[in-house]
Amino acid sequence: MKMDDIDKKLLEELVEDGRASYVELSDKVGISRVAVKDRIKNLKEKGVIEKFTVVIDSEKFGKTVSAFFEVDVEPYRFQEVAQNLADHPNVASIYQMTGPSTLHMHVLVEDFMELETFINRELYSVQGITRVESSVILKRFKSRAGYKL
Repeated sequence: MKMDDIDKKLLEELVEDGRASYVELSDKVGISRVAVKDRIKNLKEKGVIEKFTVVIDSEKFGKTVSAFFEVDVEPYRFQEVAQNLADHPNVASIYQMTGPSTLHMHVLVEDFMELETFINRELYSVQGITRVESSVILKRFKSRAGYKL
């Protein structure tokens, strides 16, 4: 989809504050409230805007340990393992990566005991997983939801 500078500016404003009103957005991008509403509707219909959501600080929600995993999976079990992990409530995100059937996964848990339990029960015991590497986040400098134009 071809977007003009107004669409791009509108998306930048929505990434910063998805709850901004049409009036606030019209002031920031320099078009009428009705035009803002129409453009947002069009961006949603075209699939540029997938959905509006809220970003929760996981630490304030009790998930104080954040870890990333690289998980290698046997190719014939890849889809099954990926879907099972994606369905787990502690898995915040999961991606297929280039390489030998590799999944990149972000996991949020309450403490290190829960992380150990997750690793032992949900990773080490799963048939088809051939390698697991993990890294625990010590400090977050930047985390961004949404694409920055």
